[in-house]
Amino acid sequence: MRILVTGGCGFIGSNFIHYFLSRYPEHQIVNLDKLTYAGNLYNLSEISGHPNYLFIQGDIADPVVLEKVFGEGIDGIVHFAAESHVDRSIEDAKVFVQTNVVGTYQLLDFARRYKVRRFLHISTDEVYGELGNRGVFTESSMIQPNSPYAASKASSDLLVKAFFRTYGLPVVITRCSNNYGPYQFPEKLIPLMIINAVRNLPLPVYGNGQNVRDWIYVTDHCEALERVFFEGKEGEVYNIGGDGERTNLQVVQAILDYMKKPRSLITFVKDRPGHDFRYAMDYTKLRRTLGWRPRVTFEEGIKKTVDWYMDHRPWWEAILSGTYRDRVYDRQKESRVDVKYSNQPRHNILVKG
Repeated sequence: MRILVTGGCGFIGSNFIHYFLSRYPEHQIVNLDKLTYAGNLYNLSEISGHPNYLFIQGDIADPVVLEKVFGEGIDGIVHFAAESHVDRSIEDAKVFVQTNVVGTYQLLDFARRYKVRRFLHISTDEVYGELGNRGVFTESSMIQPNSPYAASKASSDLLVKAFFRTYGLPVVITRCSNNYGPYQFPEKLIPLMIINAVRNLPLPVYGNGQNVRDWIYVTDHCEALERVFFEGKEGEVYNIGGDGERTNLQVVQAILDYMKKPRSLITFVKDRPGHDFRYAMDYTKLRRTLGWRPRVTFEEGIKKTVDWYMDHRPWWEAILSGTYRDRVYDRQKESRVDVKYSNQPRHNILVKG
């Protein structure tokens, strides 16, 4: 089977490729990635010589690129490629619409024309909006996105469902809670907190830190995606949760406590505009129909994640050192910072100085 993985150089995509090839070395993986700021070839350096792995640099929104990729034959698609950082979407939503909506449309159109046998679309719990102190999101919950990022993902979800209903394209959609683990780009909460703690820098926490997320270790997510890809029912949506509800403050405190760093490093900063209060996922459907449930507890996962970042310091130091121009939001200073050009390889990317 020849499987196209989009965005495979990103956090979850690279973990999925590692996981999938270790389980199914006989299948071929074609990794299509644009190599934007969060795409890192080093994430997959260990398998770069694998006989059934092929990397192609290209944009999912570019039909010329897709014509070449699909022309070689594709049996299934696992679609990760997306702009995913909420802060960036608030600053400039255009690229989110281009990649997440237009890019997904192009993939769907080519999948339909080339009669792809399986299209797994990776979405997010953020399409549901927010919850109060009680309740959980189910697959029948109303879609009510509150950020430009979430709106772009909700739009892509609806396109996927429309291609199933209109054209009979064999699609499946997953919506997962917050992931963490190896190779996560340092702009996200958990790696940013770990790296700042290592460097004895302030740990910026939005508002009062009481926003709640359900956390899942990335390999648990990969296992769920494996089940859905091979066994999920066409046209269905499957929620994926981690049984890891924590406030942001509890997450940061757990990191500091494991690293034996003082909680005084925590610094509360101005809250994000439109910050959703709470997400929680009901994955009963996935558990009952496909027999999946998370294996890694939050406590275990945080230790594994901290240990990985401590053991892979050159990986994130290369990112912090800067390799090409970008503008990112610095939550500590609440200002924009410029990043310098460099002649280093493009996949050695930067988050913050």
